[in-house]
Amino acid sequence: MLILENIKLAFLSLLANKMRALLTMLGIIIGIGSVIAIMTVSSSLKSSISSTFQDMGANNVTVGLKERSSNSETTQNGMKFGGMNRSTSIDAEDRITDEMISGLRSTMKNSIDAIALSESVGSGTVKSGSDYANITVSGINEEYFESNEITLLAGRHIKAADVEGVKKVIMVSDKVVDNMFDGDMDAALGKKISVNIDGAYYSYYIVGIYEYEESSFSSSTDEDVTTSAYIPITTGKKQTHTEDGYTQFTVVTSTNVSDVSAFATQIENYFSVYYMSNEDYKITTTTMESMTESLTSTIETVTIAIAFIAGISLLVGGIGVMNIMLVSITERTREIGTRKALGAKNSLIRLQFITESVILCLVGGVLGILTGFFLGSIAAAALGYAAAAPVGAIIVAVGFSMVIGVFFGYYPANKAAKLNPIDALRYE
Repeated sequence: MLILENIKLAFLSLLANKMRALLTMLGIIIGIGSVIAIMTVSSSLKSSISSTFQDMGANNVTVGLKERSSNSETTQNGMKFGGMNRSTSIDAEDRITDEMISGLRSTMKNSIDAIALSESVGSGTVKSGSDYANITVSGINEEYFESNEITLLAGRHIKAADVEGVKKVIMVSDKVVDNMFDGDMDAALGKKISVNIDGAYYSYYIVGIYEYEESSFSSSTDEDVTTSAYIPITTGKKQTHTEDGYTQFTVVTSTNVSDVSAFATQIENYFSVYYMSNEDYKITTTTMESMTESLTSTIETVTIAIAFIAGISLLVGGIGVMNIMLVSITERTREIGTRKALGAKNSLIRLQFITESVILCLVGGVLGILTGFFLGSIAAAALGYAAAAPVGAIIVAVGFSMVIGVFFGYYPANKAAKLNPIDALRYE
């Protein structure tokens, strides 16, 4: 009952001095609000990244070459991806051969649904009169679409017959059709287009049109946006005079593979036989799970650093609480003297003012949480993400608000408890 009475007295004190209480809580509101807003955006970003990688294929394993030299350029997960410039600099004897890939498929046939091959051909422009479209051309095999979610709108995908026959066919996005054929897909299918890639012209026949999914980070207009285009991988290698073999490929695991990371290790062990004596390169694998964990870990580190800086304002808010509690004690000196004269113990006086300080910080914390989540939701929406409430951060914020109340309220409360009742009653 005593605790409830103290809480009631604390709220009555806040209501009696609304403006002063609000200004006192402002530091707490800003501090908690800033942290919650940052955590909301971070949580939304992590959820979006996780969802994106899941869509890209949570069961995919990317296999690629990595330089053994410690000075080599690698990605965050140690993978050296074979892009256009890098792949052409790797010698034929170091590349992953078709025989190696066929052996992998045979050895682990029950665990592999598809093996997607791709080779960068280059960036180019499709142009006809004043109409143009920017594209990046990649050579792929027929299994490429097993590891990449692409929505086909018209025509067909690249087939095995296209790869085997080194055919000059191409899949383009609907943006290319919009720019070159006024959006008429029927008119685009089967049409011959000429693409300028690094100053050389190549002709292809359009066999498929897919839906382009615009990235939230893209700032290009519909006319200038660069989209991907796909040709048979054999055609791409012939054009770029790329040596035999590959620098990377993607394995799509079957549903009976429960642990993708363990399966990735098995793939590395399989290739270790081929690259055991290779002094320059070795095989490494990357899973979507590891990439997601790496990115989210980086985001969390940055978020904690920013939240810590924002949390400094909580210190200022706590000092403000201590200051206003000292003022409150000065104003209520006669009240304290009367209570002590009637037999109130020092511990009860101390508890009363600590409770008032905690309630002050707790109310400020709740207002800060609401403000932070509101601002965080607006920021997340502006970035194109769905707002995700950071439940853990909210619980910590509430607890931290109470800790601040106790920490910064103890000194004023202790000062009130130690007042001499005679001096307090004589105070004007």
